[in-house]
Amino acid sequence: MATIAVAKPRRDWVGIVFALVLTVVIVVPMLVVVTWSVSNVWRFPSVLPQEFGFKFWQMTLARSDVWSALTMSLSLSAVVTALSALICLPAAYAFARMEFPARTLLFFSFLAGQAFPKFGLLVAIAAIFLQLNLIATFWGVVLIQLVGTLLFMIWIPVAAFQAVDRRMEEAARDAGAKPLRVFWSITLPQAAPTIGAAVLLSFVGTFYETEGAWLIGAPQIRTMPVLMISFINNQPVIQYAAVLSVLLWIPSLIALVFTRRVVNSGSFARGFGA
Repeated sequence: MATIAVAKPRRDWVGIVFALVLTVVIVVPMLVVVTWSVSNVWRFPSVLPQEFGFKFWQMTLARSDVWSALTMSLSLSAVVTALSALICLPAAYAFARMEFPARTLLFFSFLAGQAFPKFGLLVAIAAIFLQLNLIATFWGVVLIQLVGTLLFMIWIPVAAFQAVDRRMEEAARDAGAKPLRVFWSITLPQAAPTIGAAVLLSFVGTFYETEGAWLIGAPQIRTMPVLMISFINNQPVIQYAAVLSVLLWIPSLIALVFTRRVVNSGSFARGFGA
């Protein structure tokens, strides 16, 4: 009886090389920052710190400006994300399900904020905000950061609503369900995981937004990224900035874990039509 030879899978050396390069470029700098955050003494030319410890964690977390900046960043992110969802989700549903004049033009207009140099756009908006007394105010920063969430909160939910199984909606309507009941029971549950990912991306993007918070909010409104920049520019001790950097990674890690769960369920991919 003849045996069938099974060919061994070939190694993708190009992919392995790219993976190693990405590891070096991304992971190594992160490890260096983490090491700096837990080093009490690290002097050149030593490869490793001469003394490990959490002295600078204690000193950084004891600062009142760190906690006020963290509170400000979380408050801004929560308010901006909530307003963005309130404004953009109904608009996303309309773009996905309805036909109206200039629909395509309006839909692509949400890319305008990403198509031009951002700082120049912010300067122009700042000139308008100056006339409206919105400079160095909480709501001025909210409005400027709201612009940055439009891409996430329009494009991703539109794809999610378009990917909903229309046959299930039609079956529910044939069974006598009202349009609102169909939306809450059929449409929204299917689109919700992808919309949740869009909301989380908007929250994290707002948390890390720096240019608008600095240009519109300074000096009264200080967020964590703005505070970290001031630490880097004004503090001769690198450990302070390293500790703040690690703290700033926490929202990204949470977002990564959540988004990975959504991607594994296939909902995020369906939301983009995959």
